[in-house]
Amino acid sequence: MIRKILSYILTPFYLLVFGMILLIFHPIQMFTNWIWGYPVRKKVVDVMNYGLLYSLWILGTRISFRGIETVPHNRPVIIVSNHQSLLDIVAVVVGFRKNHPKFISKIELGKGIPSVSYNLRHGGSVLIDRKKGAKSVKDIMMLGKHIEATNYSACIFPEGTRTKNGLVKTFQPAGIASLMRTAPSAVIVPLAIDGFEIMKNGYFPMTFGCHFKLTALEPIEPKGLDLSELAQNIENLIKKELGQISAETQNP
Repeated sequence: MIRKILSYILTPFYLLVFGMILLIFHPIQMFTNWIWGYPVRKKVVDVMNYGLLYSLWILGTRISFRGIETVPHNRPVIIVSNHQSLLDIVAVVVGFRKNHPKFISKIELGKGIPSVSYNLRHGGSVLIDRKKGAKSVKDIMMLGKHIEATNYSACIFPEGTRTKNGLVKTFQPAGIASLMRTAPSAVIVPLAIDGFEIMKNGYFPMTFGCHFKLTALEPIEPKGLDLSELAQNIENLIKKELGQISAETQNP
């Protein structure tokens, strides 16, 4: 009962801080991008996302990263993750900031959200319209070329949409395949995100006293692997990490 009361009391304070950070950093992003370009704007975005993520302390949220130290910085990386909420993007930016993560997001996120929409549009990410499959594939392949040339990373959520109940949905291999075609030297990093409880009710009330965990699993060299089997294997690895699949099911 106390936890529920705190959730109702503290959620407005958290949302106020979250919104203020987005509003404050939006013009700062625009200004730094205009004057100095990507390198300085990226530092601003990193600070902004650090503030967005750790303002969850207002809700008594514990935040932990595991396995990030195993991610290489001298080659392109494809981060393949389950998807639970908008907080996933914030946490990936913070955890993988040295890898310059870019996102494959739905086109709707490209407008209407201060700072976030601007960053997605101007930070090298790809906004896809799921109704235009051919163009989406082309855009994702362009992102693959970008990370191949720069040794940056691309984050993809192959479930397609956020989970509504915390359970990982079926991974679709098409996006991973499109990235691999144009980023052949990339390594794949499965990422298990465990924080559904925080926003299980949406934006109000958010849940007090949760643990937001991001676990980067062992990198996978995808060369020569069947991509459909690879997507299934990554899905199983993430489910196992989240306790949604047994070792026997993963390795029959």
